[in-house]
Amino acid sequence: MIFIFLLFTALAVIIYYVYLYGTKNKNHFIERGMASPKSTFLFGNSLKLMTKQISSTDFIKDLSKDYPNEKLVGILDFRDPVVVVLDPEILKHLAVKEFDSFSDHKVIIKEESDPLFSNSLFALQGQKWRDMRATLSPAFTGSKMRLMCDLIVEICEQMVDFLKDEVKEKGPQVYEAKEMFSKLASDVIGTCAFGIKVDSLKEPENQFYQTAKKLFNFANVMILVKMILYRIVPRLMYLLKIPLFDEKCRSFMKNLVLDTMKVREEKKIIRPDMIHLLMEAQKGNLTHSTTEKETTNSAGFATVTESSIGLTANKRTWSEDEIVAQCFVFFLAGYDTSSTMLGFIIYELMVNPEIQEKVFKEISEANANLGGKPLKYETLHQLKYLDMVISETLRKWPAPVMDRTCNRDYTLKYDEKEYTFRKGEVFWIPIVHYHYNTENFPNPDKFDPERFNDENKSKINTSTYIPFGIGPRNCIGSRFALMLLKSVIFYLVLDFHIEVTEKTQIPLKLAKTMIGLQTEKGVYVSFRPRQ
Repeated sequence: MIFIFLLFTALAVIIYYVYLYGTKNKNHFIERGMASPKSTFLFGNSLKLMTKQISSTDFIKDLSKDYPNEKLVGILDFRDPVVVVLDPEILKHLAVKEFDSFSDHKVIIKEESDPLFSNSLFALQGQKWRDMRATLSPAFTGSKMRLMCDLIVEICEQMVDFLKDEVKEKGPQVYEAKEMFSKLASDVIGTCAFGIKVDSLKEPENQFYQTAKKLFNFANVMILVKMILYRIVPRLMYLLKIPLFDEKCRSFMKNLVLDTMKVREEKKIIRPDMIHLLMEAQKGNLTHSTTEKETTNSAGFATVTESSIGLTANKRTWSEDEIVAQCFVFFLAGYDTSSTMLGFIIYELMVNPEIQEKVFKEISEANANLGGKPLKYETLHQLKYLDMVISETLRKWPAPVMDRTCNRDYTLKYDEKEYTFRKGEVFWIPIVHYHYNTENFPNPDKFDPERFNDENKSKINTSTYIPFGIGPRNCIGSRFALMLLKSVIFYLVLDFHIEVTEKTQIPLKLAKTMIGLQTEKGVYVSFRPRQ
């Protein structure tokens, strides 16, 4: 009898503490006078996302509609308080002016669990991030992109040859854009970041592409479970040192980078790719050129400006993990986002054939001026209408949110109110909210490249168009991303009519998932050779 009593008492105590754990911040925002939707036990406001009832994009859109007059809205990301900043002036204040108080991303994976990811530029915090940003920044300037452009062009020509061969052998085929462009993105990152040449469209079984597929298989239940557990019981995950990414994949990436560096060092091989730039950075030879003439937006309207942090000269000793981590994050940042965005661009071109023909006319003229030579970096800068199309695609199909973490207590005063961010607290940058706000972009569901013509783009508030982020912690690779997108579209539109198929979903819908930006049924497309 006593045993049963003690058992029930212990059970009651456990349930009580689990309840306290799961509802710890339930009234966090109500007590501080901030608007906040009702949350659920343990999962906060993330339950619909976790159970695939809504896409991340629609989650933000719904929040905007539910609180049209609020500048800040508080939500619980699982158990953690998050302030969603819906006002562009407050966003600029926090992300730019007060950057020293909000300089980090929220990182749920520590170095002990996954040294490869945690040493990457994305995950580093504080002074370590500042040092690494300053070290890597020269690798992403226009002059370095110019050198890498030839590598991308080679992959694009490889893609065109594959598609033409397919047509000759089988006639026009139907392709799922994400799958096709994932192979292309893998090849581009392979040659630009890891110094290897592969052709994943012709030989999809190559180890590099298969590793990429495994790393980005977000349908994998184990990856999803790990991500959820890192949010709900982070201390337990840190204690057990459970990595997010597969050990075989991480070892493959690490050995590939280190072996390549060793061979190049021994044989004095120089190749204009990321590994070479990292080797130069390790030696302290990578610096910003004082004669760099490229203007902020010459690579494209969406290009972000490097802050004084990135322009600071920095020499440091690198560990092996730090070197490999930068190639790894290049992969993480470029593989999925590039292939996804290429799919969206292709979709908009095939459902808007008049826009596609305008792009074709522009690139045909540019190609004629090349006189039979391959595409050059400078030519990309001359394609104004293509830049308008890509800028509008980035507006219509952006990453839903980015985040910043408070690294010291900070009190924000606004509209006779105030809110104190505690160290470790997060605010979200709801990109899709700004890109779909009718005050910023009228009729936001319409695909309209003219928003970015010379007359209109000068009227755009730079705090409301942020496809690559805002402030000093913006995307370091915006020039590379735009160069890749433009190069691929240049070659596809030049040689093919991009056409709708019976399997193409119109209008395109997003998948209901909490991870990334995914389409519900894919983007199916056919490429018919131009005569």
